[in-house]
Amino acid sequence: MQIREESIECDCFYHIFNRGVNGQKIFANNQNFEFFLAKTKLYLLDYFDVYAFCLMGNHFHFLLRAKPIIKTEKKKSTKTGLHSDEQIYSKQIGKLISSYTQAFNKVEHRHGPLLESPFKRKKIKSEEYLRNCLIYIHQNPLELGVRLEDYRFSSYRAIVGNKETDIKKDEAIEYFDTVENFIICHKKIVDLEEF
Repeated sequence: MQIREESIECDCFYHIFNRGVNGQKIFANNQNFEFFLAKTKLYLLDYFDVYAFCLMGNHFHFLLRAKPIIKTEKKKSTKTGLHSDEQIYSKQIGKLISSYTQAFNKVEHRHGPLLESPFKRKKIKSEEYLRNCLIYIHQNPLELGVRLEDYRFSSYRAIVGNKETDIKKDEAIEYFDTVENFIICHKKIVDLEEF
């Protein structure tokens, strides 16, 4: 099945990821990272629970659970395909990407697509895969030689820390029983190709 034809299903977990066209940088500075996270709040939090994220120089990862959407009679659509109500989750991710791209292009004096299209998604069908995906996402900064607890643009610090966050930190930790085990499990390198 084509990725554009696959609807993101309510109450299901997904690994959502994408990278810059031809592997190019999509974040030129810290303000870009922060702007992307602000846009994430704007476009995704009403539609998804965020369990993990990591923004890297040329790509990003999210672990999301699609929230139930309350539909009223007035809001029901007769549209089909990409414009149907079933595609609302994909549309919100598309809005995030489009909004960020437009702003990035304006600031960087460029035009055209910034990220590959369509964005990639993998439905998570087991608790084991979910745990490993969460670890994998957080381990991305290791490629840069940066410790997980030192990387600013990942949900790892929000999950193990005490500050209030929009990340579903308590729910994420439950998959590891305790925060101590969460930290221990993140020390073992995970390769999602194995799952």
